[in-house]
Amino acid sequence: MVALEETIIMPLVVTEQGTIRIKGSRVSLDSVIHHFKLGATAEQIVQSFPSLSLGDVYSSIAYYLTHRQEMEVYLEEQKVAADSLQGQLESNPDYQAEIAELRSRILGRWTAARENGEATPTA
Repeated sequence: MVALEETIIMPLVVTEQGTIRIKGSRVSLDSVIHHFKLGATAEQIVQSFPSLSLGDVYSSIAYYLTHRQEMEVYLEEQKVAADSLQGQLESNPDYQAEIAELRSRILGRWTAARENGEATPTA
């Protein structure tokens, strides 16, 4: 008879900032679950995040599904924090100036590439 292991070690770790990440990577659980909710398979998620193993992705999805209510609260808290940070950045005049300068450089490269007959601008 086969002996079943009753405990599976989750490949998840909580950072000092409170973000849940997949151990041994910089990929957040949020990213994995976002792709999963969009209909991606575990195999497709691994293709998007090559630093993850298939087992880690399946385990992360299983954790989410097993703890769905708590994870939805966590995901909403992460979204609120991200929206707040984005609002702070966008209201910063220095940030706005940097973005305007970056857009200008990109537009300049794109225009130069078109004038030179290039298919796509180079970096």
